[in-house]
Amino acid sequence: MPTQLLLTRFLNAHLAAPVTALLEAFHVHPKYPQAPITDAFAMELLVFAILIAYFIVVRLTLSIEKPGGVQHLAEMTNEFVTEEGESVIGHGSERFVSYLTALLLFILVSNLLGLVPGLASPTASPVVPLGFALVTFLYYHYHGVRANGAAYIKQFLGPVWWLYPLLLPIEIISHFARVLSLTVRLYANMLAGDLVTLAFFSLVPIGLPLIFLGLHLGVAVVQAYVFFLLAAVYLSLAVAHDH
Repeated sequence: MPTQLLLTRFLNAHLAAPVTALLEAFHVHPKYPQAPITDAFAMELLVFAILIAYFIVVRLTLSIEKPGGVQHLAEMTNEFVTEEGESVIGHGSERFVSYLTALLLFILVSNLLGLVPGLASPTASPVVPLGFALVTFLYYHYHGVRANGAAYIKQFLGPVWWLYPLLLPIEIISHFARVLSLTVRLYANMLAGDLVTLAFFSLVPIGLPLIFLGLHLGVAVVQAYVFFLLAAVYLSLAVAHDH
């Protein structure tokens, strides 16, 4: 049985049986049937709950005359994502603001959980960044086809017909490589940040680790922004009409 966080142990103590039964129904056999919920999944559920609570608070406290701090934060976030979307994607970027906002906030909160004692960054597990990358991959291809129809295939073929057999497999591989790149970049940086912070807290529990907590905070913010920015770039390339 692997070592588990307190929240993970709580969820497994109450939900292990139905979760295992659900996984078995899809022919997925967990390694530990008595503890099928992993730390990464438990942390994702926590992030989901935090964001849902945040959005509910924003909705309930909306005010034109006396906007509160939570509303100001939501407006700043929306303004930031909208401006970045317009600068990267251009005309029509409004339709992607909701997805990009959710992506940015989910990754950011996931990254920051590693700074809280007793919690861990779910993005330090490779499965979580891979999920973000795959969803983004499917999302921008869907909108590429939606915006360009059958002409979207031209993005994979190149400018002249006699290069089609060469460029098609290269372009397909490059698009799948984006999934790998997004996954490894986020996972490796967050795992390294967690390990360095843990190591220094184990050696010197007071003083010096605060420096690495600050570095971890910076890495968490930067990596969330990089993932968000690359998603916007891939969207801009997919929906462009000059393929």
